[in-house]
Amino acid sequence: MKDAGIRMKAENGFTLVELIIVIFIISLTTALVMPNLWDRGERAVRSEAKRISSTLMHVYDEAAGKKETYALKIDFNADSFSYESEKVSRSFRMKDDISFKDIIIPSLGKISIGEVIYQFGPMGPEEPITLHLIKDDIEYTVMFNHISGRAKIREGYYVEERS
Repeated sequence: MKDAGIRMKAENGFTLVELIIVIFIISLTTALVMPNLWDRGERAVRSEAKRISSTLMHVYDEAAGKKETYALKIDFNADSFSYESEKVSRSFRMKDDISFKDIIIPSLGKISIGEVIYQFGPMGPEEPITLHLIKDDIEYTVMFNHISGRAKIREGYYVEERS
């Protein structure tokens, strides 16, 4: 009986190993959560740039594959973009206070107000397009190559020199 009472007293506290495990779990959780709290929106802008890039490549591939004409519409006032063909229509709103800063199309120059309609024919669009996204002081650039149908994403405001 005496031994049972001694055992119960020994089990009332935490062992050093248990305390170390709890501290480790708290430290690991903090290490995973803190970068998200410090993110000033860069991740959101990069994600939006990827979504626009994927949309441009998708529309290019669909237009070529289905031998149809698609129109990509970028609306500065609504911070949105959409595409449509005779059979398909889809629209997207920019997230997290991200907006288009400007768009550069060689034949039109730099555009930063209103709406822009960019045509994708079965052979692809006629010229490249560069889109600049901004949120606060964070900027990303999406450059679409009209010949290859592929897009590049760059951090910051970037203008590609064309010869």
